[in-house]
Amino acid sequence: MTIRTLVVEDDPQIAAAHAEFVTRVPGFTTAGVVHRGKEAWEFVASHDVDLVLLDFYLPDMTGLDVCRGLRAKGHLVDIIAVTSARDIRVVRSVVAYGVVQYLLKPFTLAAFKDKLERYAAFRDQLTEHGTEAAQQDVDRAFAALRGGGQAAVPKGLSEATLDAVVDLLRAAGEAGLSAADLGDRLGTARVTARRYLEHLAHHDLAVRVPRYGGPGRPEHIYRWRS
Repeated sequence: MTIRTLVVEDDPQIAAAHAEFVTRVPGFTTAGVVHRGKEAWEFVASHDVDLVLLDFYLPDMTGLDVCRGLRAKGHLVDIIAVTSARDIRVVRSVVAYGVVQYLLKPFTLAAFKDKLERYAAFRDQLTEHGTEAAQQDVDRAFAALRGGGQAAVPKGLSEATLDAVVDLLRAAGEAGLSAADLGDRLGTARVTARRYLEHLAHHDLAVRVPRYGGPGRPEHIYRWRS
């Protein structure tokens, strides 16, 4: 089944590029392109849409407002945030409104394709077993969204927080983040932040390097492994 996708992006050139990207991913088609939040509401109300690729900085409202409006109007369409919004409070908030993936700008076609393919696998897992699913079926569906590269989250760690940590590490680039830096951005204790960073390092998803400069033991900096 083709996944009908609506692109919501205020920049016409970027919107056209995203629409073209969608057509390059097997199983997806561009249902339409709009540039404002209100237009997104109207389009979803009058067309068959399975997925919304949503920019969070629109001329008439924020992406969160678009999400709230869609849910308030009874639309259960899935949403992938395609945005430069790195505020951890925004990342936390979008989960409540059905945002299944979060893609930070700028990104490559490969990263874009990866998000859509994971979403398609998620849909396939949920529909494969008819109208009811066992626990393992649900687990496999949500694992498809995360992809095979991210190891299962151990007890005591939150999947949503781990996803936010990954996004922050990626955004930090070569500068990396210390446990203290990450704790400040997440609003958690340093020891809690270190548990997430060590989990990623243990599974070879992050690189841990010492940073010297002060007295005593060196501070460790963590970088996302490209």
